[in-house]
Amino acid sequence: MKYVSMFDKIDLHLIRVLHTVLTERSVSRAALRLGMYQPAVSASLKRLRELAGDPLLVRSGAGMVPTVAGLRMIEPAAHILRSAEMLFSDARSFDPATASQTFSLAASDYMDPQFLPQLVCQLKAHAPSCPIDIHPLSADADYRHQLAQGQVDVVIGNWPKPPDDLHLGRLFGDEVVCLVSSQHPAVKRGWDAEAWLAADHIAPMPTHPGARGVIDDHLASLGLLRKIAARCPHFGLIPAMVAGSLLVLTTGRQYCERFVDTLPVQILPSPIVFPRMMYYQLWHERTHASVAGRWLRDQIKTAASSLRRIEHDVPNAV
Repeated sequence: MKYVSMFDKIDLHLIRVLHTVLTERSVSRAALRLGMYQPAVSASLKRLRELAGDPLLVRSGAGMVPTVAGLRMIEPAAHILRSAEMLFSDARSFDPATASQTFSLAASDYMDPQFLPQLVCQLKAHAPSCPIDIHPLSADADYRHQLAQGQVDVVIGNWPKPPDDLHLGRLFGDEVVCLVSSQHPAVKRGWDAEAWLAADHIAPMPTHPGARGVIDDHLASLGLLRKIAARCPHFGLIPAMVAGSLLVLTTGRQYCERFVDTLPVQILPSPIVFPRMMYYQLWHERTHASVAGRWLRDQIKTAASSLRRIEHDVPNAV
C-alpha cells in the first residue's frame, strides 16, 4: 500500500525534471533545457527530495553534484523516458520495412482468386518481417467477435448489407453472371428465369452464422427460390465441379473470368437481374486510428484497385 501511495505521487513530468537536474547538475540549466521557470524546477526538486528521502543534488565547491542515490537514479530515469517516448512514437508511426508485427485477415474465397496471392506478395514486398495470418470466413466463425477481440485486424468479403457497427471500406463491385460447363444445354439454347431457377445450382457454404448469401438474399426479396443441388465450403474448387457437370455457379464475373481459359466452362448472363456484388473490408474501432492498421487497409485497397483495372479490360464487364 505504501508503494502504491508513493507511485501515485510520481508522474512522467517529475521523472523528466529528475533526469534533467541530475544530468545538468544545475537547477538553472535544467530550467532552460526544460523551458520552465527556475522556481518551478526548484519546487519539483523539493518534491523529488521528499519522495526519495535524499537530497539527490548537493553543493560541491562552486557547483552541484548528485548524491549516491541521485547517481543511481540517472539511468533508470533515462530508461523510463525512453520507454515512454517509444510507447507513443510506436503508436503514431509505422515503418513497414522494419516492422515485425503480425497482420491477421479473415477473407472470403468468393473473391477473385488472384486477390489474396497478390495482396500477400504486396505485403511481403513492403513489410518483409511482418507475419501474415489469413483466416477463412466460415459458418462457425463470428467475425464481429474476432474483430472486437483483436483476433483479426480486417475482414474482407461481400455482404448484401454490410453491418453498421463496424468501419467499412468499399473495394470493388462486380457484375453477377453464371458459370456453366461448355456442354451445358443453356449454352446453345439459352434460358429464362424459370429454367434458371429449376437448374441444378451449386452454392458455397455460409460464411458466418445466419448468412444466406447475396444471391439467395436477393432471390428471397423477389419471392423466388432456386434449386441448390450441391454446396461446397471450398469456393476455389467449385469451377472444376461445374466443368464436369450440369451444375450452375452464380457469382461475380471477375471471379468467373479467371477460369474460362483453363477449364471447359463458359460465362452466361443471368436471366434474373441481380444488383452488383459489392466487396468490402471491415474493421473495428480498436484499429481505426492505428497507423499500422491504416497502412494495412491501404494495401488491401491498392490490391483491389489493381484487380478493378483488370475487370475494366474484360469485354462485357460492367
